[in-house]
Amino acid sequence: MRIVITVPWGERLGGAEAMLQGVLDGAGEGEHELEPVFFQDGPWVQELRDVGLRVEVIPSGRLRQAHKWLTTVLALARLFRERQPDVILNWSAKTQLYGSPAAVLAGMRKRVVWWQQAIPERGWLDGSATLLPAAAIGCYSQVSQRAQARLFPRRRTFTVAAGSPVPEGGSRAPELELPEGVPVVGLVGRLQPWKGQDQLLRAHAILRGRGRILHTVIVGGDSYGLSPEYAASLEPLTRELGIADEVTMTGEVPDAGPYIERMDILVNASDPEPFGIVILEGMARGVAVVAVNSGGPAEFVEPGVTGMLAKSGRAADLADALEPLLVSGERRAQIGAAGRGRFLEEYTTAAMRRRFFARLREAVAAEP
Repeated sequence: MRIVITVPWGERLGGAEAMLQGVLDGAGEGEHELEPVFFQDGPWVQELRDVGLRVEVIPSGRLRQAHKWLTTVLALARLFRERQPDVILNWSAKTQLYGSPAAVLAGMRKRVVWWQQAIPERGWLDGSATLLPAAAIGCYSQVSQRAQARLFPRRRTFTVAAGSPVPEGGSRAPELELPEGVPVVGLVGRLQPWKGQDQLLRAHAILRGRGRILHTVIVGGDSYGLSPEYAASLEPLTRELGIADEVTMTGEVPDAGPYIERMDILVNASDPEPFGIVILEGMARGVAVVAVNSGGPAEFVEPGVTGMLAKSGRAADLADALEPLLVSGERRAQIGAAGRGRFLEEYTTAAMRRRFFARLREAVAAEP
């Protein structure tokens, strides 16, 4: 299949980009031709060109700029006519607002599929994207699929769980000053309120009040300035809670993998979380994981076996889920090993790609 993929960002910011990178890594496998079209230039664009992918950049501007929207749609329609893709895959609700009208102009409305990156509510962006023609909408998880199915009109949906690369090993250890013999608890993600870094810091303080010893590492920065006030509030919060000496904040890093390898426990505090690829990155490395019992993680983390699930993303519930792992290195090792086994069975990028391309083919074949 020739698949043209519209992409909003020119750099890899989080899980949505990680999954797409996993898809693009399969460009040389089988008969699939993958051709990304970015709406913004950036380092990711050049990385993909360097490995031989055919990449285009069509700057889209902001949605409220009507003239830029029209220019982008017309440019996409020309590209679709030239390339004659079997599938037009819009990798977000935003790019669906450009890609679907362009596909209609190019006479390819039945080839459109778009990827729902969130657990959608009844906001204007997801609602508008759903109104536009699409053969199907892909989702990370069943909870995301159910939420999407509640939007009007009801479109065909499918689910493909994300995957993560098998760690190659030998990565250079980051220069972190961590205390010896103290369990390291980490969270990886953009500094945004829904990611729950503040709740993990408050959970740390609760656990210290219970007499538990730990060191917390927050990996991530304020990418694109999405939540500058929240990002700036975290270091003062550590001082307010009296745990500043027990917390390391790395800022934005190019590769979180080596940092995860330094952790004893990896936490995903998002509530709800559409999927949680970073949890797979922890499981892949045999690190015990803690997530919230809502959204995607509840579909692939078996409580007490391959990870721990907190009742909610609130600090007290995170502390309760963390405590059994903090007090027992043996239990951390058992859960880490079981999580790695589950990952290798079902959640590698190679396994994800097989599922992904099969469902994509089914989606467009089902259109009359």
